[in-house]
Amino acid sequence: MVAVGVLAGLAVARADTTADEEAAPPEIPAGTSITNIVIVEENIFDLSKEGENYWLYRWMNRLHIVTKPKTIRRQLLFSEGDGYDQRVVEETERILRQNKYIYDASIEPAINPEGDLEIEVHTRDLWTLTPELTLSREGGENKTEIGIEESNLFGTGQQVVITHTDDVERSGNIFEFFDRQLGASWVSMRLLLADNSDGHSRQMSVIKPFHSLDARNAGGITLYDDDRRSTFYELGDEAAEYRHERRFARAFFGRSGGLRGSWVQRWTAGVVFDDNVFSQVAEPELPPAVPPDRKLVYPFLGFEVLEDHFETSQNTNQIDRSEDFYLGTRVAASLGWSDTSFGADRDALVFAADGNHSIGSLNSKALLLSARFNGRHEDGDFEDTKLGVTGTYYWKQSDKRLFYVGADATIGHNLDPDDVVEIGGDSGLRGYPLRYEAGDSSLVVSVEQRYYTDWYPWRLFRVGGAVFADVGRVWGPDPLGIENSGWLKDVGIGLRLAPTRLGTNKVIHIDIAFPLDGDDDIDSVQVLVEAKRSF
Repeated sequence: MVAVGVLAGLAVARADTTADEEAAPPEIPAGTSITNIVIVEENIFDLSKEGENYWLYRWMNRLHIVTKPKTIRRQLLFSEGDGYDQRVVEETERILRQNKYIYDASIEPAINPEGDLEIEVHTRDLWTLTPELTLSREGGENKTEIGIEESNLFGTGQQVVITHTDDVERSGNIFEFFDRQLGASWVSMRLLLADNSDGHSRQMSVIKPFHSLDARNAGGITLYDDDRRSTFYELGDEAAEYRHERRFARAFFGRSGGLRGSWVQRWTAGVVFDDNVFSQVAEPELPPAVPPDRKLVYPFLGFEVLEDHFETSQNTNQIDRSEDFYLGTRVAASLGWSDTSFGADRDALVFAADGNHSIGSLNSKALLLSARFNGRHEDGDFEDTKLGVTGTYYWKQSDKRLFYVGADATIGHNLDPDDVVEIGGDSGLRGYPLRYEAGDSSLVVSVEQRYYTDWYPWRLFRVGGAVFADVGRVWGPDPLGIENSGWLKDVGIGLRLAPTRLGTNKVIHIDIAFPLDGDDDIDSVQVLVEAKRSF
């Protein structure tokens, strides 16, 4: 019945226009020279609004360092003297809204009394110095995070995170630094250092991405060194273990002709070093199950074509917050050749492809589709090959109600033992333990009726709720040879809390789920508390 409803909804999908739609931007002739750009930055609380002029909020405003105007200005895709382009203005709004330290951003053009074009860039800051004290529960397991995060250091947009984590797999101390724009450039830098109970992790990347649709070049390097204990699971319990040491490096360069009409074409070329060494754990607690070593060294060539088609929505995956969705058609693919003469342990064709396509509008009914295909071809056969398809359907019944269907399917062939397909409480089946079952293929479908309320406690977070049902299964034996138990189903209800003053775009989930299948050891009621990037 759900599938019939989705198809029927798509058949009549159309973009409805109503009398209370937001006013269209003023008619500014394209190419009009921009005379002046004004950065208008709002603090965390607007003290002129009822309910926000309290001593605590005034104190937070005074302590908070508002984002520096130059931090906002260097993210603009236009400057004084440029010709006005509404498309560029909208893309700049999307870039600004990607920042964790900004709640919302809008750009308003206006002709001043002197007849000159003036652009006002409006942003609203969030409180970004956040103590990390997270006690979450997912799939029957607890996770603790203690630390501190600053996502807008001295108003520069730099992010620093220091945390201690403790979950079912490991405990560790993590330091992370991220700067989206080094100096006044579009070069980003990320540094991550983790000292874990079972090893370490180090990562550094310096990358200049295609930062806009019209960007002409990109490039960068990523270095990764990781050593950890990994486990295989049986019905949510650890069943076997191995040590995994990985050294990874990737360098690339990209070129593009920029935006041509409504389309962009991009080429990339680079080289990858990926060395994976597996061994037994030094002090084993479980039976060993050690995958074979794997070392790939290959140059690659990639191509991407994408359509300029975005839509901004509210009350979809967030609550009362501007959300930017990509609704265009996009296809990307890359090919690489790993050879023993390069230092690899095998000759292999390494391939990857992915794409997106959408139907309808988020203001009424929309279906967002994505697909991915990746793997290797070696010794006359496909190895570690996966074909995946994801579909997301949104039916906006009103400003306060939305019907959601999400489906994810994966088909695997000759998968590497450390790359199996898993389902459970961490992959959409909310009524089951983490990594409950594994195999080479899977299907998970979730259905939700979402509600977005006007309740705004202390003007600190928005409140919503959902009634949901999940169903899924895996096919094929897992690496330990255990057969799957068929279809798994659960139902439940959930509360959603969306912070509006903290530097995060995550939504707090408090769910109660009831598993309808599985073994007798599963708790009849699962309580999940976690933060996700979506409703």
